[in-house]
Amino acid sequence: MMLDLRILVPVVLLIFGLSTVFAQSAASQEACEARNGTSCEQCLQNVTCLWCITTKACITYPVKTILPPNSLCPLNDARWGLCWMNFKTLIITLAVIGAVLIIAFFVCLFCCCKCENCGSRNIEARMQRQSNKMKTKQEERRAEMKQRHDEIRKKYGLSGQNPYSRFA
Repeated sequence: MMLDLRILVPVVLLIFGLSTVFAQSAASQEACEARNGTSCEQCLQNVTCLWCITTKACITYPVKTILPPNSLCPLNDARWGLCWMNFKTLIITLAVIGAVLIIAFFVCLFCCCKCENCGSRNIEARMQRQSNKMKTKQEERRAEMKQRHDEIRKKYGLSGQNPYSRFA
């Protein structure tokens, strides 16, 4: 699936703060070819135009292909949007910016998940400590109850063997 330049071009222009007007019509095509004897700045006033330094020609940007073919103008000599930046540099710059944004997104996502896991580990550790405290208290209470019961048995002479144990 090819990326539609009618969507990509305005996004690129927004990034570089240029005009977002993009209309591909016969009038704009004629407007580009009419600026052949002018400068790069005058050619690129229309966002549908591409300036080729080697031929000093203002060409309508080939929307059907993502990149202008080498036969039309080499990427190092093609200018679009900015006269001081060739098309190859523009593509590399946008690719690097996109990669940095994607990496930053995944780093943030990783950090958020890691921090969330750290928080849940702390909560689990706190719950485990509380559970251990409750178990210890319960064991202490059982020991106290057993001691009291033994004292009561001793007091009433029931500390000996269970009289019913010999029937078992």
